[in-house]
Amino acid sequence: MILHPAVIALTLGSAAASGLALYAAAWGLRILRRWDLASGSEAQLALEKRTYLVSTLMAWTCAFQFFSLFLFIFTAEELHRLFVGAMCAAGTLNVNEFGYPTILLKTANAAAAGLWLIVNRADNRAVDYPLIRRKYGLLLLVAPLLAAETILQGAFFLNLKAHVITSCCGSLFGAGAEGVAATMAGLPPGPMQKLFFGCLALTFGLGSVFLRGRAWAGFAFSAASVITFVVSIGALVSFIALYFYELPTHHCPFCILQREYAYAGYLFYGAMLGGVIPGAGVGVLLPSRHIRSLQGVLPGMLRQLVMISVSSWAVLAAATLLKVLFSDFILESH
Repeated sequence: MILHPAVIALTLGSAAASGLALYAAAWGLRILRRWDLASGSEAQLALEKRTYLVSTLMAWTCAFQFFSLFLFIFTAEELHRLFVGAMCAAGTLNVNEFGYPTILLKTANAAAAGLWLIVNRADNRAVDYPLIRRKYGLLLLVAPLLAAETILQGAFFLNLKAHVITSCCGSLFGAGAEGVAATMAGLPPGPMQKLFFGCLALTFGLGSVFLRGRAWAGFAFSAASVITFVVSIGALVSFIALYFYELPTHHCPFCILQREYAYAGYLFYGAMLGGVIPGAGVGVLLPSRHIRSLQGVLPGMLRQLVMISVSSWAVLAAATLLKVLFSDFILESH
């Protein structure tokens, strides 16, 4: 294991986060089995007090998940200098078989943590905790995933051997490579550019319709946000990266995390997560809009989520357009 400060921080932080999540899940299971708001028993009062503690623990745990994801990406980028053949984080993640599964699981957990925070906030703002069973049911799914992430991340760090020869991003995202990365790199840039901006335009339009009072558009907006997130990942590899490197064969989504590209990757990844999590949260909360105690809470909260999501997608669109318009690189399909 490489004793880098960020590696130690991630290892200890993930262990603590998964421990807190499992503790919270144990209480969540008890709450799911015994919760009865109509009861004035001592056991019910104890559960009501305990739910505040569980919510606080999970709020900090979920906040750590966002920080942990970007710290993990930063760490993978920093460590690439130790491995022969690595040019960026892509090489570090390819040192052993645990790297890419770890980053995928961390991304999924960050999204799940964000959704839990959204549901928790809505539930805490109502007087009768109408979403408490849904909230703790979701917690029972999230906690094992966080524990699995800790194990997977630990395996990745434990199997990092300095000076191991690994693959560079060119071989992973090159035309002759195989796998998901090479498939995304092989997507036609021209059509992907149209699909990317088309999905963004559709998401903006549906968000606007929902803000005008059309509830059905909320579900469509939520679905469009998830689709736009998936398309954005493909677009970043397929054509956006080309404008940064000004090379038709360099598709790596990790090199743009480096200083020579103004650390732009963090902006792109942050905007994507900022778009998809609140957008998906709209779809998660909408089915509860008819609950009486939430009718004064959800309308404003849903508008806020839509605005955050749309603003994040707007940042992604603006950053991409600026790079496309002011780069010397020109796609042949233009």
